[in-house]
Amino acid sequence: MSTPIASAAAPAAPNGRLEHMPVSMFSIVMGLAGTTIALEKAEHRWAWSVSPSSVLLAVTAAVFVLISLAHLSKFILHHEQVVAEFNNPIRLSFFPTMSIGMLLLAIAALGHFSDISLYLWTTGATVQLLFTLAILSNWMHHEKFQVQHSNPAWFIPIVGNILVPIAGVPLGYQEISWFYFSVGLMMWTPLLAVLFNRFFFHPMIPDKLLPTLFILIAPPAVGFISWVKLHGGVVDDMARILYYFGLFIMLLLLAQAKYFVKVSFALPWWAYTFPVAALTIATSVMAEKVGGGFFATLFPVLLTALVLLVSVISVRTIIAVMRGQICVPE
Repeated sequence: MSTPIASAAAPAAPNGRLEHMPVSMFSIVMGLAGTTIALEKAEHRWAWSVSPSSVLLAVTAAVFVLISLAHLSKFILHHEQVVAEFNNPIRLSFFPTMSIGMLLLAIAALGHFSDISLYLWTTGATVQLLFTLAILSNWMHHEKFQVQHSNPAWFIPIVGNILVPIAGVPLGYQEISWFYFSVGLMMWTPLLAVLFNRFFFHPMIPDKLLPTLFILIAPPAVGFISWVKLHGGVVDDMARILYYFGLFIMLLLLAQAKYFVKVSFALPWWAYTFPVAALTIATSVMAEKVGGGFFATLFPVLLTALVLLVSVISVRTIIAVMRGQICVPE
C-alpha cells in the first residue's frame, strides 16, 4: 500500500532522500508482518521443526524501527513536508499504515512476547483511533476532495480498526475489540459503494496506483478473522459471507491480471502483499475450523504465492534503494 510519490523515477541526491520519504513506506511493514503471521499459521498446522516466522518477525521489527526512526527524523528536519503529505487528498489515507504496522506486529508477537504484544496493541489501537477520527473529520470538512481522489487506499484507515480484535480478544479486551470492529465494519460498507461508483462511472485510477486495487481484499478477509475471534473460534454464516466475498474479490482481480502485469515496479507494489497475506491467513482458519480438501489445498497455494510475491518485491525494493530510485520527488 503505497503512494506514487515513491515511484521509480530519476535518482535523487542522497541528502534529499529523507525529505521525499513517503509515509506509505510503512506498507512494507504490513506486508512483512502479514507474511510472518501466515507462516506462523503454517508452522502450527504442519508442525514444522524450523520457524521461519521467528526470523521474519525479527526482520519485520527491525524494518519497522528503521522506517519509524527515518520518519521521526523527517518530521524534525522537514516538518513542512509531513504537513503537506497529511494535507494531500491521496496521501492522507496512508498515515494509518503506521498504526496498522504496530497492530500487525502485536498479532505476530502474541505467541512469543506477550508483554511486548500488549504494548504494541495498546499503542497501535490508540494511534489508529486518533488517525481514524482525524481523517474522517478531514473528509467531512474539506474543500479539496474530488471523486478522482477516491481510491482503495481509503480503506486503510478502516482496515486498521477491523484488525484490533485479532490481538485484542486473546489479550482480554473483548468489548474494546467490539468497538473497533463495529467502526471498521460499518464504515467499510459505504466506502465500498463510493469506490465502485468511481470504478463504474468515472475514469480508472492511474496505472501506478493499480496495485492498490488489491486493498479491496483486506477488509472482508481481515473482517472474517476478527469475526471468528470475537465469536470464540466459531465460523458462522456471517463469517462465511466475509470470507467468500474476500475470495471473490481475489478472483475478480486475477481476472484482470493483464492490467497489473503492465505496471512498472515502484513502492505501490507492496499493496499486493498484505491483502494476499490476509486472505491466506483467513484460508488457514477455514482449513482449521471447517476442514475439507478445498481449503487444505488453497492454503498452501496462497502461502506459496505470498512468499514468492514478498520475496520478489523485497528484492526489487532493495535494488531500487541501491540505485537511488526510492524516496525521490514525483
